Amino acid sequence: MLARVHARVRGWFGQVSRAKGQSVAAIRQTSGNSAREASQFLRRHYLLVSGALVLLSVPPLVAVFSGGGTLSAYEESSRQMDTQVAGLLEGENLVPPAPLPPMLFATVEVEQERPMIVSASRDWTLMHPEYTQRLLQAFKIMKERHGYDMAILEGYRSPERQNKLAAMGSSVTNAAAFQSWHQYGLAADCAFVRNGKIVISEKDPWAMRGYELYGEVAESLGLTWGGRWKMMDFGHTELRLPGVMKRR
Repeated sequence: MLARVHARVRGWFGQVSRAKGQSVAAIRQTSGNSAREASQFLRRHYLLVSGALVLLSVPPLVAVFSGGGTLSAYEESSRQMDTQVAGLLEGENLVPPAPLPPMLFATVEVEQERPMIVSASRDWTLMHPEYTQRLLQAFKIMKERHGYDMAILEGYRSPERQNKLAAMGSSVTNAAAFQSWHQYGLAADCAFVRNGKIVISEKDPWAMRGYELYGEVAESLGLTWGGRWKMMDFGHTELRLPGVMKRR
């Protein structure tokens, strides 16, 4: 009796051992097949896999080298100006400054920089309300943050005046009537006030620095700055509203 039981137990263990061996062999065969398939896939799609690895490695590297919570001066400046934009969009209604004495625009220096500027319109009420508020915001930021007093040289410009300026040559303007945002009250030429005088020339280092700051502020408020044009116009900004001006 015991002999028969012993024989059955040995037979059972033999079956288990054989099954285990077959399972291990199957696993090894499957692993080998998987490895070969993975190797073939990598060879066929080497560039795709390499690109994916590069993309996955970029965010960690950026996080490491950016220093965590540090921001560049430019990014910080943009965030501060975005606060001004938010205030503008929330309906902050700024009031235009009092007009400057006409004699300030009649000096030889000003006339050399801006021909016919004496007869230009500086009436804020003739300009588009949305542009007016953005420009006033720019003036406010320039004064409070950078210490620059600004003045408008010319705002709305009639079609007749635009053609007269265009007739003076490309050194003055390339735009004829209704080709300038001035005709729609959506542009203005501005400069600085220092010691009771209008300062226009960018040859003055103080003024040039002011124009650079003005450009940054204007662009943060959604305005187009003339300082980026091929024929640079540092004091010019405009608001290009859709559906207003026809393409040339």
